[in-house]
Amino acid sequence: MFKKNWKKIALTAGMSLTMLTAACGQDESGESGSEGSGEGSGSSGEESGESSGDQTESSANVGEAVEYTITGIEPGAGITQSTDDALSEYDSLAGWEQNASSTAAMLSELRTRYDNEEPIVITGWNPHYKFAQFDLKYLEDPQNVYGEAEEIRTLARTKLEEDMPGVYKILDRFEWTLEDSESFLLEAQEKDIETVAQEWVDNNQDKVDEWINGVESVDGEEVELALTPWDSERASSAVVKLALEQKGYDVTLTPVDPSVVFEAVANGDVDGSTAAWMPETHGTFYEEHKDNIVDLGANLEGAKTGLAVPTYMDIESIEDLQPAE
Repeated sequence: MFKKNWKKIALTAGMSLTMLTAACGQDESGESGSEGSGEGSGSSGEESGESSGDQTESSANVGEAVEYTITGIEPGAGITQSTDDALSEYDSLAGWEQNASSTAAMLSELRTRYDNEEPIVITGWNPHYKFAQFDLKYLEDPQNVYGEAEEIRTLARTKLEEDMPGVYKILDRFEWTLEDSESFLLEAQEKDIETVAQEWVDNNQDKVDEWINGVESVDGEEVELALTPWDSERASSAVVKLALEQKGYDVTLTPVDPSVVFEAVANGDVDGSTAAWMPETHGTFYEEHKDNIVDLGANLEGAKTGLAVPTYMDIESIEDLQPAE
């Protein structure tokens, strides 16, 4: 278990950063985590350098309609830095700017534009409830500035299988889909995460049974899991907590800064975590501690970051945009 003094430091660090250090810029009170975390109706060009006159005009109109501005989130978020890199990398974004303010402000602007079917270009990431609430799509990223799709992995301390085989087995089996996560997060906009977790488990007991079948019940054996303070990871951890509790475990969830998640698991101060974004977002922390943790593999696949627009916009790629004049 976390030593009390270290846990206090870790909690303070984690909550102060909230989601700003995540490459996906986590959720706000509207998520990809309590961390917090469209566009225009013009037609896109065909291929870079081969657009027809009409398509070029449409793409230019998108830029004009959004005032050559990408609607972003918090200045400290990883996706904010990636978008700054995209502004430098893509000729099509020459003269564009990123409006980095907050996740809540981005979502408010997205909602207003979406309701009026107006163009908007946002910094997007998932899992996040906005993909369940709105019909959005990522713009293709030929320069791979935002990296490939990621996965969220489960980690365990090195002796967990020996000490607590039931916990190890449940953590190893746990997995859910991007749709599971995003529909959960959308529900959590109206209810607290613990309530939504119980409802999700009640409605998906067949999935939970796949994780817990064959595991011996215990009587209050204590388990501690570390997580980042992002809504997507609070959601997965809450679901796993309930699954473990069905087998009699007494589970504590401790939200901390991402770096502390890896350090705590590697040091054996916690039993595991379902919150490791790989290979990019938390790759540095993983490389530092990989020899002292057990990587149980992906519990969610398809996590992603990039520029996103509403599907009603006839544009497919960052290169379909036009530079500011």
